[in-house]
Amino acid sequence: MPKYEAILLLSFGGPESKEDVIPFLKNVTSGKAVPLERLQEVEAQYALFDGISPINQQNRDLITALAEELGRYNSELPIYFGNRNWEPFIQDAVEQIVNDGHRKVLAFVTSAFGSYSGCRQYQEDINNAVENIQVDDLTIDKIRLFWNHPKYLSAVENLIKETMLEISAEKRATTKLLFSAHSIPEAWSETSPYTSQLMAISNEMSNRVAPDLKWDLVFQSRSGPPAVPWLEPDIVDYLDQIDKENTDTVVVVPIGFLSDHMEVKFDLDTQAANHAKEMGITMLRVPTVGVHKTFVTMIRELIEEALDGKQPIAEIGTPWICTPECCAIRRRPESQGLERE
Repeated sequence: MPKYEAILLLSFGGPESKEDVIPFLKNVTSGKAVPLERLQEVEAQYALFDGISPINQQNRDLITALAEELGRYNSELPIYFGNRNWEPFIQDAVEQIVNDGHRKVLAFVTSAFGSYSGCRQYQEDINNAVENIQVDDLTIDKIRLFWNHPKYLSAVENLIKETMLEISAEKRATTKLLFSAHSIPEAWSETSPYTSQLMAISNEMSNRVAPDLKWDLVFQSRSGPPAVPWLEPDIVDYLDQIDKENTDTVVVVPIGFLSDHMEVKFDLDTQAANHAKEMGITMLRVPTVGVHKTFVTMIRELIEEALDGKQPIAEIGTPWICTPECCAIRRRPESQGLERE
């Protein structure tokens, strides 16, 4: 087993100025037949936030919190930061790692669930970066999926419970939990554990925090062509169909996201929240785990698991071990849409 010398945090990336937005979106859609008009539509969404995605700074904050956590346990592993679609790019991060003399690296990906874009594609990114750097003794191992790690579940549970405190006893009877995740093409879900993992964690959280309330899994941020089936229902469409006589309050849990980035800030806090208001529905949104202390502790434990060869643990289901066949996709690029982050 390799003795790891460094940590590489991998994420999607996002623009940090108005000038960055279109170049960023072109990176995201490279090799896909996405018209410029569609990019400009999404650019307008970023304009609401001055062209700045929160995701890069949120990841820098996570790196700071993780470094402090590792330091408390006498670990001096340096942490590097790389993105798929924007600076700092994965390739640049790997080059810096090599220049600093490290050859055994452990990669943490900011995605808890198994899907092509959330898991397998990051492994492809790692493989490509290693191949491009052309260093014979470089190894970068990806940390396993953690959607069912006890501390991840605990962090999510605590955040939901804190939000639920805002609901009065009288309102509870007409409140519903909505667990939201990024939609993906149905064909992708057939070759990955994405939907089953989301259903399992949503059911677990419901039982923990509000077994008396009804819940549903909804999706958001669909961006593919209309002819390609994606996972449904979309959260906005779902709000349209709510029976307001029996449900006047929804608690939205962005279960598929780790930080409050653009697909949370716009799709939930802006688009879905405004639609709920128009429908006369009260919408409360649970924070993502971000730099929650328990979540950061989980990352440290995952690192220690890899360093020390500890048995992987899972609170529900079994630890997910990736295989060469999992999370494959059948068609590319026509089945893909315009992800943002």
